[in-house]
Order: sequence, then structure tokens, then C-alpha cells
Amino acid sequence: MTATNNGDWLATNDPSRRSWVESANAPDTDFSIQNLPFGVFSDAANPTPRVGVAIGDAIVDLSVLAREGLLQQDASLFEQPSLNAFIATGRAQWRALRVRLSGLLEANSAALRDNTALRKRVLIMQKEAQLHLPVHIPGYTDFYSSREHATNVGSMFRDPKSALLPNWLEIPIGYNGRASSVVVSGTPVYRPNGQIKLPDSERPIFGACRKLDIELEMGFVIGKKSTLGDAIPCEDAEAHIFGMVLLNDWSARDIQQWEYVPLGPFNSKGFATTISPWIVTIDALEPFRCARPEQSPQPLPYLRHAGDHTFDIKLEVDLCAAGADEVQTISRTNFRYMYWTMAQQLAHHTSGGCNVRVGDLMGSGTISGPTPDSCGSLLESTWNGQRPLQLPSGQTRTFIQDGDELVLRGWCQGDGYRVGFGACAGKVLPARETA
Repeated sequence: MTATNNGDWLATNDPSRRSWVESANAPDTDFSIQNLPFGVFSDAANPTPRVGVAIGDAIVDLSVLAREGLLQQDASLFEQPSLNAFIATGRAQWRALRVRLSGLLEANSAALRDNTALRKRVLIMQKEAQLHLPVHIPGYTDFYSSREHATNVGSMFRDPKSALLPNWLEIPIGYNGRASSVVVSGTPVYRPNGQIKLPDSERPIFGACRKLDIELEMGFVIGKKSTLGDAIPCEDAEAHIFGMVLLNDWSARDIQQWEYVPLGPFNSKGFATTISPWIVTIDALEPFRCARPEQSPQPLPYLRHAGDHTFDIKLEVDLCAAGADEVQTISRTNFRYMYWTMAQQLAHHTSGGCNVRVGDLMGSGTISGPTPDSCGSLLESTWNGQRPLQLPSGQTRTFIQDGDELVLRGWCQGDGYRVGFGACAGKVLPARETA
């Protein structure tokens, strides 16, 4: 592998860089040449899932490029149903490949642009492809790191003066979730069944969730494993992160309210978590670093890091209500509001000696902002159903109904270009009948 210096990979983020793939130059495309996110896809001509990179409205088939000798990596890394094998090669390889792809796709590069026959084999239109879960996920952890979200929920169910529990400002709160039910965008989600304790009943009932909700989150994917017993220092944590995805941690609020004492969420969260199909690398996000909110009290030494460790990622949630023609944006917020950073989350996660593996997924927790229209869940925006959302169709919503589709979107806005994540979508189907 040829070494990649800082000048090489920093040049991939140049706002003036343009691609011969014309759709990549549109100012509102998520998949500019400055992005180049990784995913797994298949198509009718080749139904075998393999690794690709999004560019404009197309996908670059990395397996074809590698077989033709245009990449430094072996083709076998990309002839895989997940990114895990490639990710495991390490950060230097991630950077080298991104630099190489940026060069091949740059407007003045003729190697691929002028080879019509090869270009037809390499470029697959996204509308003709099926996108798959991008990584095999050995483990999934979900955090609770938005101060605004935690304050809203605490105020709703406790005395507002005690909205945040004493430990919230000291540690990134989290729990081990269920990796087996993480699904890719577009996968239908069945309304879960579970135990529900109604206010006027002595005992719970078992039935379909009545308060189905979303949680607007970002997720990060582990790119470098650690050893059991070793902690990852906060300053080094980002070196263990391959990239980020949009994440919807679907939540059954009524099931959760009954089950979460004393150990936390279980069936109320384990039925489905949806992620976007494209993983945006940390290198692509580099120009959008920003300062996190002020932390007071100062975290303990193992949770401290210098510099900027969060990102200016604009986020939106669209609701496509069942039976309605119009789509309504029900939330606009930003990842930069998160109180605890990804580095702090990972440092805390491993501080007791827990090891992480390539492909592990970490959810940020619900991302809410400081205004009523920046809530990352319907629980907050309707205040547990007390303030129904008014939809353009004349319908109202307190929680999600069968047939509703929720679409999460996120992007970083550059000068004339975007680095975006695509869509993280899921349509809710009726609960399956139980005996």
C-alpha cells in the first residue's frame, strides 16, 4: 500500500473539487465527491451483495474497479456482503482508498471517465440497486446523551426540578441493545406486542403497542477492535471509529414505561432499529467539526479530550402519514447539540475493560434541540400525547399509526456542496396476531 499523507486526504475535502459524474455536482445532492460514503448493494444484473461507494445518483462498484487493477486493495475485500473485512484493514487503507476514488472521479481524471465500456460496468444507478445492511453488527449499544431530550423526558415523568438524575452530568448513560434487530432503511417495521400497564388496571395486559415512537439518532460504527480488559483513552477514541450513519431507534413508549424499572429498556426497544445504508467516514466529516456544548461539572479525567469532537450535522424527520399525499417535516435539529461526544461515549464504554469489535454500532441517543420544533421524538413534540401534531391532511398524530412512514435525513452543508447520509426510512405495519 502506498502511504497517504495529510495533503492527499485533506484535498478530498476541497470545496472546489468537481466530478465528471454530473449528478455529484448538484449543490443539494447528499453524495458529492467530497463525501464518498461506503455501503453494500446488489442489482438485477448481479444479485450478489458487494461493496460500493455512493457518488451523485450512482454507485461505484469497488469489486469491478479492484479486479481491473485500478485500486490498491484486493478485490476480495469488496466481494463481500458486508464492509467488515475492508474496515478491518485499518485507517491507512480507508484513507488510501478514499484518496484514490476521489482522484478517479475528479472531473479532469480520464482513466475511468473516458473508458466507456469500463464505466458502464463500474457505475450502477442507485435507483436500479438494492441497498443492504452495510456491516455485520456484532454488538449494539444505545446512549442517552442529549441534555435537552433527557430534560424533556425527566420533566414529563418527574419533578422538572429533578429532570436530570444525579449521574447524568457525570457519565454518558447507555445500555446494551439488540444487534439482531438492526435493519437497513426501507425495511418495514411491525408494531410490537408487549405488556402494557393501563392506568386504571391492577395488572398489565398483553397486546399491540399503543404509543409507538421514533428516536432520531446518529450511530457510529467501530473500525478498530480493542482488547478485553483494555480501556480506549478518550483522546484516541476517534481512531477506533470508521464512520457514521443515521439511526432510528424505534420505541414502544407504553411497553417501556412498564418494563424499564429496574433494569431499563428491553422489548420496548429490541423489536427494530433502522439505520441508513451509507456510512459516511470521519474523514469526510472533518470540515464540519465544531465545539460541543459546555460541560459542567468538568468530566472526570478519563472523559476529557482537547479540541472539537462533534460535528455540525443538520437533521430532519419527515412524516408520511397513512392515507395522506403530503409529507410533513416534524423535527429539525442538529447533532452539535449532543452533550456527550462519540469519543467520550466510547471511552466510557470501554473504561471497565469491555472490548469492542469491528462493526459494533453505537447509537448517540435521541437528538433534541432547544426549541419545540427540534425534538427528536414524538414523546417530546406531543408531550406524551397532550399536544397532538396537526398534519396538512387534517389528520392529527400523538404517536405513530399503522401505515405511517418516518424518514430521517441528515447532512453537513459545505460551500456549494453537501456531505449527506441519504435517507433512513421505515414504514409501520400492523402488529402480528398473537395466540
